[in-house]
Amino acid sequence: MKNKIILLGMLILAVFLIGCERTTNTKEVKEDVQLIGEVKEFVMTAKQWEFVPETIKVNQGDKIKLKITSTDVAHGFSLNEFGINEILEPGKTVEVEFIADKRGTFNFFCSVICGEGHGNMNGKLIVT
Repeated sequence: MKNKIILLGMLILAVFLIGCERTTNTKEVKEDVQLIGEVKEFVMTAKQWEFVPETIKVNQGDKIKLKITSTDVAHGFSLNEFGINEILEPGKTVEVEFIADKRGTFNFFCSVICGEGHGNMNGKLIVT
């Protein structure tokens, strides 16, 4: 009889611990879901020697959609922290999508040598 009571107590404890584990996992999933923000779309122009707009501000978790068009010569769009490096051919629009899953200020820049001012062709993505 004593063994049955001990076994029953262990079974109740196990069920309680499993329930606590499921609750913890559910909270973690809810926190992850809250990181999924809004879809933010930006139309960007690349031209010698600037990006317009030069600064983009978004919230962490937002899905970013950039529509980038070069208006003059071949340029590039590189945002290393998010694994992006696209070639921008004149007159063609390139769509870039990513989740802003990191907070901070990140520099983007032209990755194709485009002339004398190439080294100054950059901008900022600010994720709050």
